[in-house]
Amino acid sequence: MKFSHFFPIPFLDNVIDTKHCTTLRSMAGLHKTMTNMKSIQSIFLLLLLAIPFLQHVAASDDRCAADEVSLFCPNCGGIEVTDCTADCEGYLFSDYNHGICFDRKLFNVRGNVIGDPDNHYPFLWIDILGGIIWFMTAAIAVPCGIGGGGIYVPVGILLLRFSPKASSGLSQASVFGACLGGLLVNARNFHPNRFIRDTRGTPSPLETGKIVPYEAGKSASKIEQDREDYLKGGDGKRKFYTRPVIDYDMALSLAPMEMAGAVLGVTVQRLLPDWLYLLISSVVFSFTCYKTYKKFFVAYKEDKAKNQELKSESDEIAGSGTVDETMKHVSSVITMTAENSEGEESVRSNGEIDSTFFKATPVHDSFHENDSGEGTPNESITLIGDDEVEDSVVLEQRRQFLEEDSRQFPKEKLAYLGLLWVVLTAIAFLKGGKGFDSLIGITCEDAGFHLLGAFQFLWTFAFASYFGYRNVKRTEKRMEVHYPFNESDILWTYQRLRYFSISAFVAGFVAGLIGIGAGMFLGPILILNGVHPSISTATTATMIVLTCSSIAVMYVMSGMVPWEYATYFFLACMCGAYLGKTRVDAYVKRTGMVSMLIGALATIIALATVGCVSILLMGLAKQNWCFSSFKDFCVVDDDSNACETRALFEADEIFPY
Repeated sequence: MKFSHFFPIPFLDNVIDTKHCTTLRSMAGLHKTMTNMKSIQSIFLLLLLAIPFLQHVAASDDRCAADEVSLFCPNCGGIEVTDCTADCEGYLFSDYNHGICFDRKLFNVRGNVIGDPDNHYPFLWIDILGGIIWFMTAAIAVPCGIGGGGIYVPVGILLLRFSPKASSGLSQASVFGACLGGLLVNARNFHPNRFIRDTRGTPSPLETGKIVPYEAGKSASKIEQDREDYLKGGDGKRKFYTRPVIDYDMALSLAPMEMAGAVLGVTVQRLLPDWLYLLISSVVFSFTCYKTYKKFFVAYKEDKAKNQELKSESDEIAGSGTVDETMKHVSSVITMTAENSEGEESVRSNGEIDSTFFKATPVHDSFHENDSGEGTPNESITLIGDDEVEDSVVLEQRRQFLEEDSRQFPKEKLAYLGLLWVVLTAIAFLKGGKGFDSLIGITCEDAGFHLLGAFQFLWTFAFASYFGYRNVKRTEKRMEVHYPFNESDILWTYQRLRYFSISAFVAGFVAGLIGIGAGMFLGPILILNGVHPSISTATTATMIVLTCSSIAVMYVMSGMVPWEYATYFFLACMCGAYLGKTRVDAYVKRTGMVSMLIGALATIIALATVGCVSILLMGLAKQNWCFSSFKDFCVVDDDSNACETRALFEADEIFPY
């Protein structure tokens, strides 16, 4: 079956003649992304073909037949276990050098005794260093639209000496804190375009329904004059509109698909041996890093060229004005460029049309395109001198839509996101899994477990379908009144909805498979499809909050992650994200270097790649290069002969001093 059957290109089959070449150009970025998805598909196919060979090699010798390492667990008067995380409750950390399972205390400074499971190592300086690394990672990652899980997991294993499962749980708590800190900033931030008008504007050549940025091809002085003329014209009711930086409509339709993919990814992860999912992680990270860096280098050159052009313009003005006037002009130029870069970003990323294209394009609000693509007079518009006045009904409807979209805190949309989170969290607690027990006592052997799993998918798919349908109808109603869509906006159609829904599902699946947030994969997909980096990063970070919060709570409740460590790194990441998001946003607005967000994202992905490869090689070396086979899907512990184990929270842990 062809790849295009799963990722159809909207409108491509209907575009035959040259009248629709604009639509073809508008879909070029989407087609390019689909080509990239083909490459990912080929890579995964090669991995699948290599798996039987690697397992055959492992089975052909006795490397995997060696006895497993036994570790001393103090429970039940002292027992031998092979996995401290799974078999030694209360003592989740392993020390293979000393052969013991031990407990870990945050900022432990008491005199330690090597071999004492309750006081094995002092971790004061390691914990302090870890807090600094987590703080800095969150400060850089959240402005890029990700939580930093690709860094937290390998560093948690290498530096903090957490087991892979415990490190994954700590990562979920850290990502939750980081994205929550970013949400506190994003919830108050505005759309990059702070000067949205209620006029129809000049139709964009990139896609029908969008308009050319009013600032395109104009100097700072002309932009200021044009804005003053806009406010003075019309019926006296004109004003500038904006929107929140978080695209709540996108989040409502894509977040449930991302969650559904994550559920499937976590399920598949239970079957994979550690070496295989680390190998998959390394390959996916490498490919994503390459594509993101490629996008960064292109965007960086364009930002530098744009700033150089603005500097040349300011130098010309400097010859005729005072120093203070010149500095004010330079500051206003950079600020306007940063505020309105969302319109130019899509044009530049296309690579075919630059800002000079728009200089010769006049505004003709008295014409609209009919079905044949030709301009025809609009009888509902009356011309008064040089001004064009639309039908008052159409204008008022457009203004109502602009007012509706300008709400910084749309209560009903926030309530819907909260409903999505509550239902999925409740299902997760009832179902259990990933190291924590079900609240109603069911296991993977019970029919209720599988019914709840099926309901998870039913709920997310139904939620995504409903709000996806609403987004399509919302777009259609706004296009009927010539709503001024920015060139970085997504004009929702059923074909485009299907493409982004599948992309979100795949991103969630890969993220669930690897054990990190989906923003590291969904963010680059949105950026490559023309969504402004500020919108993409804010929206994906908001979606990650929904997926990580409930999982983090369940990890802590199950005892997989010590609660004091989860709290400490949660707070470190939240503070780092809040400070970093504020500083980075200010830097981008001051310099206009939006490309730096893309570069930071690519760097974080590169570091995650290095971490995964390092853990993969060290793990295989420790296991004598044994490629173990797939795991059982359902394993239920027999507690009939279980002895009394250590309590989850003891008094000296809650009040250690």
